[in-house]
Amino acid sequence: MSKEKINGQLFSYSGPAFHYLNENERHFFAKAPAEFRVSLIGCGMIGMEHMRVATRVGRTAIHGVFDTNERSINVAREEFAKVTDEDFIVYDSLEAACNDPEIDGIMICTPNYTHLDILKVAMKSGKPIFMEKPMATELEDAYEITKMAKEYGSVLQIGLQYRYKSIYSEAIHEVLERRAVGDVKMINILEHRIPFLDKVNQWNKFSKYSGGTLVEKCCHYFDLLNLFAESRPLRVYATGSQSTNFVDFEFKGEKSDILDNAFVTIEYENGVRAGFNLCMFAPMFHEEIVICGDEGRVKAAEMEDFGESERLRTEMEVFCGQYRPSKTSKPSYPKLIEDSGHNGATWFEHMAFADQMAGKKTNSATVEEGFWSIVVGSAAEESVNTGKIIEINDFLQSKGIDL
Repeated sequence: MSKEKINGQLFSYSGPAFHYLNENERHFFAKAPAEFRVSLIGCGMIGMEHMRVATRVGRTAIHGVFDTNERSINVAREEFAKVTDEDFIVYDSLEAACNDPEIDGIMICTPNYTHLDILKVAMKSGKPIFMEKPMATELEDAYEITKMAKEYGSVLQIGLQYRYKSIYSEAIHEVLERRAVGDVKMINILEHRIPFLDKVNQWNKFSKYSGGTLVEKCCHYFDLLNLFAESRPLRVYATGSQSTNFVDFEFKGEKSDILDNAFVTIEYENGVRAGFNLCMFAPMFHEEIVICGDEGRVKAAEMEDFGESERLRTEMEVFCGQYRPSKTSKPSYPKLIEDSGHNGATWFEHMAFADQMAGKKTNSATVEEGFWSIVVGSAAEESVNTGKIIEINDFLQSKGIDL
């Protein structure tokens, strides 16, 4: 797709000013035909985000959907009508959704605990697959998926899209490409946010369905820490509790058991040390990463609160002292992209999946990277539960995983 068409597509969503043009009279605003068609498995909150973003990006079209929840299907039908005038196809089985000869790929956006079983069916198609994070709730299942992926002859992309957020994309450039801080020695990530949102059957309020907060939500951050450390985790120690959120919440006779706060410390094999600070009862969304090396420091943050005062939404500082120039910036994408989902990260995740279907190499999360994000999250959950430092090699062996 040419830059002209990309720009035209962005502008075409900015308002009705050019609606007086019919389709034959459009060029700059003409919508390019989709390169690929995919089936969408799972029509919950994240599934609907992927439907909207796929349509806006334009390279991939949602050909049909499958979900076992009738209400989710009805909502998806309404959302589909808002973004395209194509026919809304509902598959009557998972097998039909995965093996439709009209599709080029499959997007799995179902609850965490269903991923492995759905993937086993999807892989029989031999088609490129995108699967939302975390790839599994149990470490043993995640390991099974890594073995399946090694034998799979097509793409399996994991939905760890935070690496595409503007602050992290710029930090990756500064730290891993430009080497602005020299050799990385310490990394810290902070996330303060509101509680978990509602999901179908409230599955994200229970560790047995979600994998636990440090797997379900925080695998994003452990992926980033692993990425910046450029090493495998050696040991993990964590403390945390369910102090505030859902302490009296029950659903169908089950009591919620998920963490709402934690501190996690990770030591890597190459000596890098990392920390993670989580609070899920803050009146805001605030993420921050600080990366210290032997020649400088990078700090980047993303903020959204519910106050009325004006404040920066993103900021990044590269401070290099005597080694090279320092700078500050406000990383961002165009508003349409940032509004599409996860501050633009989902947009570039879709671009990456389309690129992979086209046979191009991308920097999207691999199955192996998805696995190691769950290793850290699972070890952290184990550390909270036992109060012990978790040695990763011993932890993996206790799960029957021999790398």
